[in-house]
Amino acid sequence: MPMTINRRDFTVGALTAIAAASGLTVAVRAQGTKTIAVLFDGLYSEFWVAGIQIIRDDLKKRGFEIMEAISDQDDNKQFEQVRAAIARKVDGIIIVQTDSNAVIPAIKAANAANIPMVHFNRPPAETDAFSVAIQADNQKISRDAVTYSCEVAKASGKKHKAAILIGDLGDPNAIQRRDGFQEAVDKFPDAIEVVAKIPTEWNADTAFAGLTNALQANPDISFIFTSSDFLIPQIQQALKSADKWYPVGDEKHVIFTGFDGFPDAYALMKDGYMDACGVQNLFYETELAIQAILDLQAGKKVDKLLLDPGFAITQKNMEEKKEEMWGYVLWKAKNAG
Repeated sequence: MPMTINRRDFTVGALTAIAAASGLTVAVRAQGTKTIAVLFDGLYSEFWVAGIQIIRDDLKKRGFEIMEAISDQDDNKQFEQVRAAIARKVDGIIIVQTDSNAVIPAIKAANAANIPMVHFNRPPAETDAFSVAIQADNQKISRDAVTYSCEVAKASGKKHKAAILIGDLGDPNAIQRRDGFQEAVDKFPDAIEVVAKIPTEWNADTAFAGLTNALQANPDISFIFTSSDFLIPQIQQALKSADKWYPVGDEKHVIFTGFDGFPDAYALMKDGYMDACGVQNLFYETELAIQAILDLQAGKKVDKLLLDPGFAITQKNMEEKKEEMWGYVLWKAKNAG
């Protein structure tokens, strides 16, 4: 399926404007005959800020009206926002919920109103109510990225002690990323020994404390995987404190693999501090989400789960793949000129 996003229109200034409105419910209007509600639970990382902006850009180019709302991770507030969208008789709803079970009444309400609902990057719990989920193939993406780093470890000729920073295990994305990591390292028993599985609960302070403790208990850790790039600052701080922050080629370099595709991840890869990163293709996920709504409106059958295969960006393929990396697009705009 072709991607219709013009990456040159995706600017840091636009993202900043979105972030400034993160606590507000806003409506952005364009000329058109369709209205799509875009309901996010928050803009608490660059990933979600980028996601909502890419969706906005695509909808505007199609001439659609956009109804936006942020629920601040409040399930009840989001349900009221869904009801408001239904009352406005929107043509479709793109939603990011906080709780996979709590969103089910909203799905049922949308079903009753015959309004298509698409979950962006975070699927709901199993239910008889119908909606479509767009999700990255987290397990495959993390497996591919970690496999590359395992090959780097194997080529070094020594066995590496590894640590994984695990996300909130109430989030299926975190579970799948953990499992992809494990699948990869299991294939390299002579090169990788996992000595630390660090729970983060998607909390930066928890991640920093956990990694710091792991490095103290295992000072020879030389292989790290983070389940999300938003933890990069904490990982960098912990590794610097342990005298382990060195680029590729230095004998003290810690083989470092990320996940998501943040601008920080691209910058670290460019500078040689990160070996690989599993990238969610936000441009493709947006295309899938909008097309799903249009297909459902047209009476076409759409699967309940549509996967973004994503990709691993590595030190070997970085120049070839970087234009598909949403974080590179942000980084390039910020560093233009």
